[in-house]
Amino acid sequence: MTIAWRYTDYPTLGILSVSGYLSGQATARLVGAVGWVEARGTGSLILDLTALKGWSVEGQDAIAQAAARLADAGRAVELAAIPADGSLVPGARQPHIPVHPDLISALAAHHIHPGRAGRQWRTSTWPEDTPHAG
Repeated sequence: MTIAWRYTDYPTLGILSVSGYLSGQATARLVGAVGWVEARGTGSLILDLTALKGWSVEGQDAIAQAAARLADAGRAVELAAIPADGSLVPGARQPHIPVHPDLISALAAHHIHPGRAGRQWRTSTWPEDTPHAG
């Protein structure tokens, strides 16, 4: 199983929502999505894991590496709704990654109303019935 993603643009940040299972086999797709976001978005990135069914150690490492990559570009990464089967523990040289219990809390921390989203892009495999804050 691979992951699907949806990117929602807000005025001061972006949300990259991920669904599926983030295994070692799916990390290349996550890296590609983060590269896509890096090239098109601005501001902080909230990685919304609400629809993620789980993640492997390799998947967690890919998230930490994505956070480091965006930090090098001057952008922060925050997580919303991490899977219940683990927590992300960045390495000593990785940037701190704030974790929010859900997407609404993450948006509230930035004083953003969910209905003020801009454009949205997604993979063709994004589940249509997956809720979003936009």
